[in-house]
Amino acid sequence: MEITESAQNNIPAHVAIIMDGNGRWARERGLPRTQGHIEGVKRVDEIVEVAKNFGVKILTLFTFSTENWNRPETEVSLLMQTLVSALEMKLKKLHDNNVRFCVSGRRQGAPRKVLETFDRVAEYTRNNDGLVLNIAFNYGGRQEILDAVSSIVKDCQSGKIDPQGIDDALFSSYLYTRGLPDPDLLIRTSGEKRISNFLLWQLSYAELYFTEKYWPDFTENEFLKAMTDYAHRERRFGHLQASLEKDKK
Repeated sequence: MEITESAQNNIPAHVAIIMDGNGRWARERGLPRTQGHIEGVKRVDEIVEVAKNFGVKILTLFTFSTENWNRPETEVSLLMQTLVSALEMKLKKLHDNNVRFCVSGRRQGAPRKVLETFDRVAEYTRNNDGLVLNIAFNYGGRQEILDAVSSIVKDCQSGKIDPQGIDDALFSSYLYTRGLPDPDLLIRTSGEKRISNFLLWQLSYAELYFTEKYWPDFTENEFLKAMTDYAHRERRFGHLQASLEKDKK
């Protein structure tokens, strides 16, 4: 797919993706759901590469939610194994491509093997200054906000912070995504049109892009379609100034 000049000149700094549809992709092909997850991992590798080359600074991938623990034990187990194996295999490639790896989510309740792998990859890539690959794992938006409120209350009680000084920036510093700017663009695959408890605070002014493609079919060309669509949108963040200036011309 040819990239338009407008897309090249209006690149979202932070792209978040809800990678949906692995199971349905597999079912429609008469395959086990687990095969859909395996195919989905292949797309991650491709999209990380194209996002980096396109100039995206941060790529956040909704990898595993707090609700996903309710899936069949065999499926969850394979997902954990696939995630660990993929990271171990791609560790050197991530580092060589100057990608910095980080994780947003709750550590409580996550398998030790997974956490150890996360920590090892994050430490190995921590000095890289290229694309930030942020994995949302054991993540739930409502729980994130509750955890932030709980921590703020404790710090207010201990005198660490002044309740009168609580603002957007301070609240954001208590979220799982602390240190990262809010997403500019959210992409969801598989035709679903909801955000499913993902980045509830951070997506307040993000542009939303929905595609019918299942995640295993979300190729480089599909990603670039989303980038081109984003490039033609006008982001006002609740203001009218951009439109007024345009009307004056």
